[in-house]
Amino acid sequence: MIVKKNSEEILREHRYNLGESKELPVLKFAAFERIPWVNHCFTTRDGGVSKGMFQSLNLSYTRGDNSEDVTENYRRVAQAMGTGLDRIVTSDQTHTTNVRVVTDADAGKGIVCPRDYSDVDGLITNQPNLLLATFYADCVPLYFIDTKNHAIGLSHSGWRGTVNRMGEQTLKKMQYAFGTKPENVLCGIGPSICQDCYEVSEDVAEQFAEEFREFQDEILEKKENKKYQLNLWRANQLVLIQAGVPEGNIATTNICTCCNPKKLFSHRASAGKRGNLGAFLMIRSEEEE
Repeated sequence: MIVKKNSEEILREHRYNLGESKELPVLKFAAFERIPWVNHCFTTRDGGVSKGMFQSLNLSYTRGDNSEDVTENYRRVAQAMGTGLDRIVTSDQTHTTNVRVVTDADAGKGIVCPRDYSDVDGLITNQPNLLLATFYADCVPLYFIDTKNHAIGLSHSGWRGTVNRMGEQTLKKMQYAFGTKPENVLCGIGPSICQDCYEVSEDVAEQFAEEFREFQDEILEKKENKKYQLNLWRANQLVLIQAGVPEGNIATTNICTCCNPKKLFSHRASAGKRGNLGAFLMIRSEEEE
């Protein structure tokens, strides 16, 4: 798997033995593994049962894959995380900055029962054994762990979410719901498209130049064709820092989805013929801590 920098071990592969010769490889933030009351992962394409362009751990029900195969893929992730399908809570991503507080009443929504909400790109909770799930194929997964109040958040941030400061909106919602203070939060910016791979049009670049006026040289590189290379990793890092999260509390990815199409689903690398990866985050039950 290609990484963009090797100065430190930010993300590393972990393999779950699921029995019966089944193994689930996932990516984990090294910094998060030191927190005993949370479990998390970011999936790869490996370890599932889907076929064809969805091979093998596709987590999308809406792109044409066999629904039974998708459910089995979810079952394997849930097993690896130490829970069941009926404890997963899924987002309904439409590139908003809407964040939903989820409780036990939401358990299983999007998997074993329908969602009764829409247009939700972020999920937060302080309840144990609820497995938050959001989905990706180049966009940025944002992880939030409130180390003082034992609350968590997981948000999807594409270019629209990033320019509208999804990270800040998630922190504000956590502060309102749980009393979260940004200085107590550990954040992760997960696998997503890197600047070298992410060309955007001038109108998109103009929005970022306006929103990140003092830092536009850090996130935008102009090309001769009047388009730009956009650094979503740095832009999201800036959003979190400006929202009050100490820079040392932010683990920024070193893995690009588009550079690794054999290992990770990438919308851009596959011209849209792909499945979905998943970001997962959960507060362990008291018995597990």
